[in-house]
Amino acid sequence: MRGPQRPDPFADGDPPLELTTFVGRSAELAELTRALGRARLVTVTGIGGVGKSRLAARAAAGWEPGSGRVELAPVRDPQFVEYAVAEALGLTDHTVRSPRETLLQHLSGRPVLLVLDGFEHLVDACAELTAELLRRLPRLRVLAVGRRPLGLAGERLFPLAPLDEDEAVELFTDRAREQGLEVSGGPEVRELCRRLEGIPLALELAAGRLRALSPAQLLQRLDDRFRLLTAGGRDGAARAVPGGPPARHQTLRTAIGWSHELCTPAERLLWARLSAFAQTFDLEAAEYVCSGDALAAEDVVDVLSELVAQSVVTREETPAGPRYRMLDTVRTYGADWLEGTGDAGRLRRRHRDWYLGLATWCELDWFSPRQGEVAARVEAELPNLRAALECCLTEPEEAHLGQYLAGSLWFCWVGCGRLAEGRRWLARCVELESGYEQSRLKALWVLGYVAVLQGDAVPALQALQECREQAERAADPVALAYAEHRTGCLALVTDDMARAETLLRSALHRYQEIGELNSNVLMGQVELAMARAFQGDLPDAVRLCEDVRRVCEDHGERWARSYALYVLAYAAWQEDAQDRARELLADCLRNAHAFHDLLGSVLSLELLALVTATEGETAEAALLQGAAGRIWPSVGLPLFGSAYYNAPHERCEAMARQALGDVRYEECVREGAGLDRAAAVARALERGGVRPLGALPAPRGPAPRGGPGEGGEGGDPASGSARDAATGRPGSHPGRG
Repeated sequence: MRGPQRPDPFADGDPPLELTTFVGRSAELAELTRALGRARLVTVTGIGGVGKSRLAARAAAGWEPGSGRVELAPVRDPQFVEYAVAEALGLTDHTVRSPRETLLQHLSGRPVLLVLDGFEHLVDACAELTAELLRRLPRLRVLAVGRRPLGLAGERLFPLAPLDEDEAVELFTDRAREQGLEVSGGPEVRELCRRLEGIPLALELAAGRLRALSPAQLLQRLDDRFRLLTAGGRDGAARAVPGGPPARHQTLRTAIGWSHELCTPAERLLWARLSAFAQTFDLEAAEYVCSGDALAAEDVVDVLSELVAQSVVTREETPAGPRYRMLDTVRTYGADWLEGTGDAGRLRRRHRDWYLGLATWCELDWFSPRQGEVAARVEAELPNLRAALECCLTEPEEAHLGQYLAGSLWFCWVGCGRLAEGRRWLARCVELESGYEQSRLKALWVLGYVAVLQGDAVPALQALQECREQAERAADPVALAYAEHRTGCLALVTDDMARAETLLRSALHRYQEIGELNSNVLMGQVELAMARAFQGDLPDAVRLCEDVRRVCEDHGERWARSYALYVLAYAAWQEDAQDRARELLADCLRNAHAFHDLLGSVLSLELLALVTATEGETAEAALLQGAAGRIWPSVGLPLFGSAYYNAPHERCEAMARQALGDVRYEECVREGAGLDRAAAVARALERGGVRPLGALPAPRGPAPRGGPGEGGEGGDPASGSARDAATGRPGSHPGRG
């Protein structure tokens, strides 16, 4: 017999009582409402503390004619799921029929939205109940809220991301005001919101500390974020707040720990091991780094899929292909757990080994049709490569691996526009005595090369002289060739053309003797051509660069080719072939821009400005000079401080000033300086009828499965392919012809 009823939970469409204001999420709320109008089962997924429950409550509150919410977090036994639903809906029945029957009877014919919140630890039971209810109640809709999908046919997934920066700042300042505190959305608050990754729970807990700590002080203490953000009472213990979020969400540790407890042993193990990655990672890296000791490599994909389903890990599409990510708070929790197992050191070595192998593969493939793929891959992997470098450089016995890794990434520092970062790593590397001379020699010549391109002549010369002297003592012909080559490059940008030609010809001869052919070698030939052009021998410069162009096209190389086109364009301008010069520079610029090569981009813009002025469009030429001027501080000394490289700039400026007058010229330069790099490149290319090249293609295949020291135990430094490379010749790995 049916007993007394509570007030009908479906009769009241007002939102549930909220002790704090609902901030942001307007776009998500509208989108979720639309999703509910189109699908009978919508599941909001996301990590603990991201605001799933509150968004769902808001959406349900506006649902007509009514909704009912079921909090399933306290339920531990799957058999009690339907009891919990019936109880939450105020249905009391003392007959022998099951709660499910009661639900079916009560909900029959009613247009109801049923909210099932916190079902993830009861997913099978909830899925089975939901499927039957939806099948037998055609007017029912279900809004499920949890870390993972129910996995039912017709389920519409609604992944909920953290707040964007502006909404995070709004939430933080709003919570401060609720405490009677006025906090501006200044730089410290914005940085704090970024550090907390826009997670509403983290922001609210941080705001709760504002009575004692300023935003700046909060930032200083975020290294110990879990201790700081524990919402404690007088005794320091976390307490549930009546009317507030569920008890499991009172602290970040509680929220994430709740997710962790629900994982299987294999899932917990992978979660912990994935914390070795600095940011995103791909499946192949996870299989190598995280496998072994109770987790087979072939099982990683299945366990990883479960972590994705549970919102511990997210999957995203990138120019480098599918990648996975854990929010920093989740990763930190896994890292703590990993430290507790005593396995953290081994995982760091596995991680380091994988990225040493990846760098070796990328350096080899830079001189190939896969150059664009390499650029995209390295861009995606930079956080992990940095972590691997840090690992090597903080362990004295692994300094040679850090030197090798930093040197092997020359194409990233130089070819992909990361000169400043590369220099910092390389400078750290060469200060260490590794005991492996070849690894340090490689880092030295790359350091010298980077400094040359930055226009920093004295440190460049010091590094290259040291490299050459040590290479001569060690009788290392490869290191000697590279040191001589880069010293010739230095002479080129410091206007010593005779010395540049002598050194570059000698280096090219050495490369030929040892059979070295790669992008570096081709750049040596381009630099020699530039020296010849500056000395007035345009036919020889054209001959040299046409040869480089042919070799590049044979090998699918685009980066060195773009610099050859630059020299060919310079020669075309000198010969008054302006259309030809513009065509060559457009090709050069779009490739340099696609590789994020600032140097190639800004040199092309400078020469395009001169071509444009020669064509009579002096205002546009001045604008391009202004755009180039904005980029140079991000590269180094403008035009290397070279009179030869600066001569086209000065000629362009003189032409523009004469045609426009000083005032108008300066106005155009300021207008160009207001363009960011992308806008400047787009304008320059559209002027020639060419639009910028799109994103570089993603890798078509995985990186090598092996890495130096397969197994990651930091054993014999000469074992494994990349370790062989690290102790071998510094220039012998970019590829041979």
